[in-house]
Amino acid sequence: MTDSTPLLEVRDLIVARGGVEVVRVPSFSLKEHETMALIGPNGSGKSSFMLSLACLLRPTSGEIIFRGEPLNYDGGETAFRRKIAMVFQEPLLFDTTVYENVAAGLKIRRVPVQEIRTRVDTCMERFKIPHLAERSARKLSGGEAQRTSLARAFATDPEVILLDEPFAALDPPTRQALIEDLERVLRESGTTAIITTHDQTEALRLADRMAVMQNGTIVQAGIPSNVMGEPVNEFVASFVGMENIFTGTVSEVTSGLLSLTIGTQKMEISGKGSLGESVTFCIHPEHVLITSSDPDRQTSARNVFSGTVVKIVPFGLYNKVYLDCGFVLVAAVTNQSLEELRLQTGSMVYALMKATAVHQFRKG
Repeated sequence: MTDSTPLLEVRDLIVARGGVEVVRVPSFSLKEHETMALIGPNGSGKSSFMLSLACLLRPTSGEIIFRGEPLNYDGGETAFRRKIAMVFQEPLLFDTTVYENVAAGLKIRRVPVQEIRTRVDTCMERFKIPHLAERSARKLSGGEAQRTSLARAFATDPEVILLDEPFAALDPPTRQALIEDLERVLRESGTTAIITTHDQTEALRLADRMAVMQNGTIVQAGIPSNVMGEPVNEFVASFVGMENIFTGTVSEVTSGLLSLTIGTQKMEISGKGSLGESVTFCIHPEHVLITSSDPDRQTSARNVFSGTVVKIVPFGLYNKVYLDCGFVLVAAVTNQSLEELRLQTGSMVYALMKATAVHQFRKG
């Protein structure tokens, strides 16, 4: 395998369950030492795709290629399974001690006893559970059980680890602590990984690349900043938090700028189009600035709209502020700015947007 050869590759993969096609992925590749986040809503096919990669769900057609060699399902999948590990949302622990659970995969592989002890101790230390070694799996909290499951998976020193929504059932503090530890372990071990999640923050924290699934297929893949900032369609834009999605009619074209009519308002954006054309684009809430005083056009922003606050939704350190500007516009406002501007429902404000802050969807 050369440096340019993917560690794991998929070609024309189709997976059916109960006679219904649930996955159709023409191509997918994973580089060695890379972490890929597979995101999408429930029912988008993420888990079925992962199960097929783990050889727990046999594809209807297509190929899974590992280190340049197509997977042989006439017995060859057993050898492949020994090179990977999978962690599920439910820990699926054996009814024995934490130590025995972490050691289980190594014993199945007939690893020498002393090596088992060394590798188990190392992985329990990595996931901060050595003090639980003799505790029964039945007496673990949700976070402790998932730490045990992760330690068991990493103890086998897999070439690829598949993590299917491993933190979905955990409370926020437990989830955050475990994500931090997993991030550290992936970085230190260099283990190649795929993690499915519907939490974009989690994906951004862990992933080198991100793929978005919809209706069983991958609709966009790339580095996280590109997927988040340059979605290929309205579905991806909406899923990654681009709540400002507009369609306007081009009323003027001047040197890379389009003037659009949106309802009763005019908006200028950087983009391509022709007179009378319908153009769809999106703006991240973080790129919408709010001020309580009239900027009187003394701003570099080409778009200034007066509006009324109709709703404020808290999101931790920031808030989503919904404005009626003749169309609905969403801005992300920090708690400090919210307090300084004294924003509340009914407040009259001005929203500012640069023409370059938009992302125009590709045609077709």
